[in-house]
Amino acid sequence: MKKMLALLLTLILCASVIPAMAEGIAKEDIKMGVILLHDEDSTYDMNFINGVTEAFANLGLSEDQLIIARNQPESNQCAETALDLIDEGCNMIFFDSYGHQFYTDDAVAAYPNVKFFHATGDRAHLLPYENVYNAFADIYEGRYLAGIAAGMKLNEIKAAGQLKGETPLMGYVGAYTYAEVVSGYTSFYLGAKSVCPDVQMKVQFTGSWYDEKEEKAAAEALIAAGADLISQHADSMGAPTACENAGIPNVCYNISTKESCPNTYLVFSRINWAPYFEYIIEKTIAGEEIATDWVGTIAGGSVIVTDLNEAVAAPGTQEAIDAAMAEMVAGTLHVFDTDTEGFITVKGQLLTNDWRPDPKYTDGSFDESNKIVYDGYFHESMYRSAPYFDARIDGIELLNDKYGF
Repeated sequence: MKKMLALLLTLILCASVIPAMAEGIAKEDIKMGVILLHDEDSTYDMNFINGVTEAFANLGLSEDQLIIARNQPESNQCAETALDLIDEGCNMIFFDSYGHQFYTDDAVAAYPNVKFFHATGDRAHLLPYENVYNAFADIYEGRYLAGIAAGMKLNEIKAAGQLKGETPLMGYVGAYTYAEVVSGYTSFYLGAKSVCPDVQMKVQFTGSWYDEKEEKAAAEALIAAGADLISQHADSMGAPTACENAGIPNVCYNISTKESCPNTYLVFSRINWAPYFEYIIEKTIAGEEIATDWVGTIAGGSVIVTDLNEAVAAPGTQEAIDAAMAEMVAGTLHVFDTDTEGFITVKGQLLTNDWRPDPKYTDGSFDESNKIVYDGYFHESMYRSAPYFDARIDGIELLNDKYGF
């Protein structure tokens, strides 16, 4: 608290904000602080640890140039921790959780020569500072590809006469009702639908990024509701464990569970953060401009779908994933395809060129001059890095609404 009060006093005394330095710095002077919402037990946070350590190794930076702060909640504590890291010499501060961004404006303003990075954030382009940045990747494409693996598995289950109901049903454990989660579960569903046209999906929200007990309970509820396969946008082993216990195929996020769930694990997708860490470090050393909103791609190695479990997957799954990925890279396959009749509908209606995302997810950053649906598809992450697809499409049922969806 003392640091925050001192920071506010500094802001009051400053008549103007000093512009951020454009000069580069020596490689050996780079020092980065990475602020994590949780720790290694969270698959999400572990993915960032892997990304930054890989980037440091690739660039030849030493371990003492990196400080990782774990278990930092989305509160003023994350800003206090950032100030502590700056006191320790950090000139780059990286936050890994969406909610961190709402507590750091004062620090950003007070330290214009320190660069602040918010993964998954959506405010950098709205702020009057030159030293704050957002980053994400086209993980919706990765989820679509993982959905293809799920759809092919459902076809196999259907052909064997082993569906729980009359039509294939997927369950999905979602953390929050943010557009990021909506975009993710919708793209997963569309990937499955591309190969299994009669698939349906039910989504159960937990209200937390990391709650193993709640995520396991959500998966169990979906299985009890008749789900033939489960996926998730949550960060613990809760859902995969429930699937292994029940013998239900599972598609993971951020990490493979093949070793711990060998009988049910199918495939996983993740954002590879190493290319972004390398990008911002190299730009900082060179004194070059960093994109306010950076989006990683499949072609650039930032979106990964891998570790297919051949013992569980339907025959031909890897070939189908590879073929669809090649089309994505070539620009001939679009996840949110609005041209194919009946592929995406909302209450029976097609998405048109006039469709706009809900303003509460975009901070009012879109106006009538912005086209989002055109050329036959919804253009995700074009105006900012964070996803903004939030349409509630037909074929997906939301089982709980207690989080304000």
